[in-house]
Amino acid sequence: RWVLSLECKGSRNFMSALRRAVEVDFKDKDKHKSQGLYLLTTGIPDQETHTISAYVAEACGGFDLQLHVCLFSVTEGTDSSGIITARYASPRETANAFKEIVQAARGRFHWFGEAGIFESDDITSIISEMEKAKNYSQKCAFLVESLKQRS
Repeated sequence: RWVLSLECKGSRNFMSALRRAVEVDFKDKDKHKSQGLYLLTTGIPDQETHTISAYVAEACGGFDLQLHVCLFSVTEGTDSSGIITARYASPRETANAFKEIVQAARGRFHWFGEAGIFESDDITSIISEMEKAKNYSQKCAFLVESLKQRS
């Protein structure tokens, strides 16, 4: 609810924002069964991926907090206003960095752009469930056919 009162401002210092969210805004974390933190971003963090991953693994490990990332790819190398970002990385490098961070935080990763969805943990899970159901259905059909042939 508090996010609705926020205004865009500040820097691109990802670790500073993450620390504030985890250490200040989740001060009542012990009163809740689980919590999620959603990062909506268009570019790579200014800090190194391994530093962020280590921090989120430690911060999220103490209680049931998951960091989820929604990466929106805009024109390669620029932000939505055409300004080159402070720390440049290709869209694939950016996605890989956030996937590593999300894994450390037991969260989910979603990557999309104007062309559609590039990658999504939720969609991957759904496809996996559908494949399992299809395989199960095929095994059942085979079993039924085997039983019919015996009769």
